[in-house]
Amino acid sequence: MTNPLIRAFFLGRATAEVLYEELEHQLTDTLSNVGKFDAEQREKIRHFTDQVMERADSEAARNPQSYSSSASTANSDDLQETIDELRAEIAQLRSALQNYRSHSG
Repeated sequence: MTNPLIRAFFLGRATAEVLYEELEHQLTDTLSNVGKFDAEQREKIRHFTDQVMERADSEAARNPQSYSSSASTANSDDLQETIDELRAEIAQLRSALQNYRSHSG
């Protein structure tokens, strides 16, 4: 290769190929790391959810009498009545909160 133009062409082409391969390698590594991070986060969330459920179940097993009233409400025949009662309680709580805010502020 005595002609400098031909040499420059092949050097440029080789440089472009090497840069392309390096970019491809870096992109593959980045996507792999993102996938790994996503999988780890999903596993952490699943583990956290399992811990929360276990603690809630063990607490419910230790204190079954404190949960009996909510269980009987959930088993009620008239679900709409239960929803209406809950809405009325929420409205009362909002009213009490507004009264408290207006008197304390």
